[in-house]
Amino acid sequence: MFLVLAFVIWPFVAIAVVGGYGFIVWMYQTIAGPPGPPPV
Repeated sequence: MFLVLAFVIWPFVAIAVVGGYGFIVWMYQTIAGPPGPPPV
């Protein structure tokens, strides 16, 4: 069971977490605009 968790489940969980975070940042930037200095 540990081997299944360590080598099958957790890599997919890690990819899903990182991909989900990237998707959230992408959606936020489509609404709020790209990061950078504020316009003068």
